[in-house]
Amino acid sequence: MPETDPLTWARDHTPVLESLREEFGESQPLSGYTVAFASHLEAKTGVAIETLHAAGAEVLFAPSEPQSTHGDVVDALEAHDGITAFAWEGMTDAEFDEAQHDLLEHEPDFILDDGCELIAKVHADHPEVAANVIGGGEQTTAGITRLEAMDEEGVLAFPVYGVNDTPMKHFFDNVHGTGESALTNVAITTNSLVSGRDVVVCGYGYCGRGIARKARGMGAQTIVTEADPRKALEAHMDGHRVMDMDEAAEAGELFITATGNRDVIRERHFERMPDGAVICNAGHFDVEIEVGALEALAEKTTTPKEGITRYHLPDGRELNLLAEGRLVNLTGPYSQGHPAEVMDTTFAMMFTAAYDMLADGTDLDPGLYTVPDRLDRAVASRKLDTLGLSTEGLTDRQQAYYEEWEHPDSSF
Repeated sequence: MPETDPLTWARDHTPVLESLREEFGESQPLSGYTVAFASHLEAKTGVAIETLHAAGAEVLFAPSEPQSTHGDVVDALEAHDGITAFAWEGMTDAEFDEAQHDLLEHEPDFILDDGCELIAKVHADHPEVAANVIGGGEQTTAGITRLEAMDEEGVLAFPVYGVNDTPMKHFFDNVHGTGESALTNVAITTNSLVSGRDVVVCGYGYCGRGIARKARGMGAQTIVTEADPRKALEAHMDGHRVMDMDEAAEAGELFITATGNRDVIRERHFERMPDGAVICNAGHFDVEIEVGALEALAEKTTTPKEGITRYHLPDGRELNLLAEGRLVNLTGPYSQGHPAEVMDTTFAMMFTAAYDMLADGTDLDPGLYTVPDRLDRAVASRKLDTLGLSTEGLTDRQQAYYEEWEHPDSSF
């Protein structure tokens, strides 16, 4: 291990993962299995990989985004026998893609994924490997969208738990993790206030509502754009102004995309934006902002500050893009991803998904599955224990009241 361990602080703030290491470190229920893990390779991910390894698994890991890899974390993990890296800091997009294929050629038994990177590749390019994979888990909204398409087409070769859609993931990681980390990294990168600014949040799913809610809490004037009328109405009822993107482009000063779709901010919107607008992406893939169109509009680009690309337009306006349109909370020069406390529960859910299919022997047909409620509740209970909090227990009469559909009288 290096003299300064880059995982120390993350370990200090991931007590649920610590409890899993303590519980399964001796019995090692994942012994004999090889688990592939794709995610943003920073300290919290390192602790999750350590936890799987402590439970007996051989772990192969690769990045889910080429520019979010921390070299010191990779080095610390590779110091363990039984943990193998397919990653290094500063990877190109081509090297990132090749490394993921290299990992899959080592024939993992289970795949824990981010953005459906490994699961999509193993089906498309390594079907002989996919045929022997026992199962998988997916932790992102973007990945679930891809898996839903695969499931609809009937091409999934093994069962996958949709970890992203569990309450312990989307109510906490997506809302609080994305909300805080996106705005924190915008503020650090720009060294400017969020308070008092007109902030446009594109998308009002769990991530978007977290960003919008926390931006309002910081004093911003919030605007939401949405394609789904129900989510747009929800944003309105939550107190945000709701507009289409054409109108929002003229009204906003800071733009944050969180839709999981492509070309959300495009040429017609750049043409409407005010001078000095700041644009960034909090969605998984770097397709939400049409960067090529912005480059085509600009006469030149400059770098006024690390992590900021300034596009100088012919009419004199200057538009500022953060982190090259990639994930602002993970690929900017100062980015460290979500707070450790919230990733603690997300990675605990990923661990639980692997444990349930491998150690508990849950037998499922190929397809995309909701994580059983009992597993989600178990992780929530672990988290409460680490916080020293407790829940109210039901009396026998209360439990019976839930289970009796007739409720014949008040004396029941």
